[in-house]
Amino acid sequence: MATLEAELAGLDALELSVPPRKSRASRTWTTIWPKLGAIAIALLLWQLIVWSGWKPTYLLPGPVAVFQTLFDHLGDYVSAAAVTLQRAAIGFAVALVTGTLVGALVTKSRILRSAVGSMITGLMTMPSIAWFPAAIILFGLKESAILFVIVIGAAPSIANGFIAGVDNTPPLLVRAARMLGAKGFTAFRLVVLPAALPTYIGGLKQGWAFAWRSLLAGELLVLIAGKESLGRDLDTARQFGDYKAVYATMIVILVIGILVDSLVFGQVERRIRRRYGLVDAAATD
Repeated sequence: MATLEAELAGLDALELSVPPRKSRASRTWTTIWPKLGAIAIALLLWQLIVWSGWKPTYLLPGPVAVFQTLFDHLGDYVSAAAVTLQRAAIGFAVALVTGTLVGALVTKSRILRSAVGSMITGLMTMPSIAWFPAAIILFGLKESAILFVIVIGAAPSIANGFIAGVDNTPPLLVRAARMLGAKGFTAFRLVVLPAALPTYIGGLKQGWAFAWRSLLAGELLVLIAGKESLGRDLDTARQFGDYKAVYATMIVILVIGILVDSLVFGQVERRIRRRYGLVDAAATD
């Protein structure tokens, strides 16, 4: 009897206790502090380069002077960012629909895959700036020229993400769906699409990065009268030699890119990975 109790006690010792769930504040701090540390290191390196005298301070001002300029004209930057983000949202929405439709058609047709599969990858490799001469010729110095380049820059990445997700669906899942009676579009909707979702979200994330880069390049080249934007502010500051404003505008562009990635795509990607068991939920709590 004593031996049995000892063995049971040993088995009880092997049980894994579930750690208590961290508070929301603790989880938020765990996410934020590495970013704050990276920002602090970047600012320190920036200041050290300024102190080294590599460039005159009027060409390369320090972070204090740049952030002072940013805060002094914060309202102007907010207004310009609103215009830029509106263009980004419209262009990315069109690219999302276009890229998803193209990806779906290519995955369902061998002829289309053979015809345009490599072309999609080729379009991804083309720099966005290379499209602007044609966009200006076709659409003029208008919003449509900027939107065209955003779509042509982002849609191929979205389509490629969709195609890669469908191609990487485990065949076992498809065979199991057929055995259970799901065929054709039903199997595609209930089995293939959910399995392709993590890779598809990765394509959306990459598509957003291409869209944001294309948009800012477009705003530098296509200046529309009466519309302030981040790209226009950047070019105006460069032309007038206001280098503190140049770096301040670049910081705003960088911060928006980081926030969109963290608050939108990062959250969506994390939830999907957790739902599909690709992330240990206990480790992230």
